[in-house]
Amino acid sequence: MRIIGGTHGGRKFHPPTKMPARPTTDIAKEGLFNILQNMIDFSSIRTLDLFGGTGSISYELASRGCEDLTIVEQDQNLVQFIKQNCTTFRFENFKVIRSEVFRFINHTQEHFDFIFAGPPYALKNIDDIPKIIFEKNLLNENGIFVLEHTPRNNYETFPFFLKSKNYGTTIFSFFKAAYLKEN
Repeated sequence: MRIIGGTHGGRKFHPPTKMPARPTTDIAKEGLFNILQNMIDFSSIRTLDLFGGTGSISYELASRGCEDLTIVEQDQNLVQFIKQNCTTFRFENFKVIRSEVFRFINHTQEHFDFIFAGPPYALKNIDDIPKIIFEKNLLNENGIFVLEHTPRNNYETFPFFLKSKNYGTTIFSFFKAAYLKEN
């Protein structure tokens, strides 16, 4: 695997063998960031990467200038792998949280400008992710949420749905928070 763009573009990292995660392919990741670069000023956002896996999405964000990154991953070996890569790449401002994702999103009081969720494709309650994110107001106003999923899921009728982009068996659905926060 490699970091596609930014200051660390081209740098490779090698995920652990037999890891319990399905990394986003480089082709899909490149397509995703081509879209995001026209939607987000990476240098000024606070990000949340759910089901962090290898950390690949957050490495892309950091390489493009993000300075406030949170990754949530349940597997201890992957948490260690992410922390090791952050040290190797000299990425700072990474907060790696070992937690079950639904526990985290149901209890956090934090708000983010960009949230990415790349859950296991077999996750039965995948449809709950966008519902909880918007019910809990986890996105700041005009924040972007991207959910990675397969063609068997469709979010076009969900509130705040913006668009989707298909990369074969990988689909990214984009949602935009267009509401004002209560203080």
